[in-house]
Amino acid sequence: MWRARRLLWVMTRRELASRYAGSTVGVLWAYLQPLLMVGAYFLVFDIVFAMRMGENAPTARVGTYLVVGSLPWLAFGESLSRGAASLLDAGGLLQKNALPPVLFVARSVLAGWVVFVPLMLLLTLGYLPLSGVGWPLLAIPLLLVLQGALALLLAYMLAILAAAVRDTLQVLGFVLSVGIYLSPIFFPISMFPAAWRWLLFANPMTALVLAYQSVLLQGVWPDAALWVIAVTWILLLAILLNGLIGRSREELVDWL
Repeated sequence: MWRARRLLWVMTRRELASRYAGSTVGVLWAYLQPLLMVGAYFLVFDIVFAMRMGENAPTARVGTYLVVGSLPWLAFGESLSRGAASLLDAGGLLQKNALPPVLFVARSVLAGWVVFVPLMLLLTLGYLPLSGVGWPLLAIPLLLVLQGALALLLAYMLAILAAAVRDTLQVLGFVLSVGIYLSPIFFPISMFPAAWRWLLFANPMTALVLAYQSVLLQGVWPDAALWVIAVTWILLLAILLNGLIGRSREELVDWL
């Protein structure tokens, strides 16, 4: 990826442009859609219904809480969905050219990250009244890097599996629709039964969501355990992906 970084950047720009080709505002839709979602959460939960959370929640306002977890999850879900289908979409090109397959997965993931990172930084500025200006904000760039690595590794694994078994894409859609409920995005982790909270960490995004909430809602540095869990997920996926690449290297193009 590093050796082909210039090609990768060109591929990423074209990927992003092609997604919104023919629309009136073009690439701006990539930014408008998440912003409209964020605005809807604030309008419905904080203004219209004026809903409030319990005493143990990191913030009292429901819409304010939902946005912090849902925005990273949307970016994660889009990266996995598009990344998992990237090799199938590029099958004809890979059969004719000896390009590294990872470039096509990375292109799909980076196209979403070009949108997500500026929005996340804008969200961080908007939450300064809650978090305050302090050194815990330095955790945000680190969390973005970890989430990007997590999304790329998992998307590449899914792309190889989808090439071998097409049902992978259908299963992924179901898992993403259910996975948001198996993470502390719609409810604080304190509301989940203590004896079963470990199940939430079977979702690789749980630790990162809790870390984002710690910084933006409470203005504190994420707990060390969250960093350990996030890094452990990345290392585990890297090991699994390495083995999967080795086993599929000879058959991948034939599967496509």
